[in-house]
Amino acid sequence: MMLQSIEGIYKYGKVELREIPFNIAQSRVIVTFLDSQKKQDKQQIMSFGIFSGNHQSTEADFNIAALDDHIEDSLDL
Repeated sequence: MMLQSIEGIYKYGKVELREIPFNIAQSRVIVTFLDSQKKQDKQQIMSFGIFSGNHQSTEADFNIAALDDHIEDSLDL
């Protein structure tokens, strides 16, 4: 039994090897993570617009949310 070390990259749940292992069709592996880039969590306190997530509000969204046409809500200034 011969051990082989092959460089690779772990990205989004998959390991991509830099080269094909010599004379191995199937084998158990041990993955050791070297210097890694930490995943940065975007921290957002408020959600802007009427949609949450990555959607950017459009002018039509603002027209839908406009309060000046709603007299019955008693929000006239």
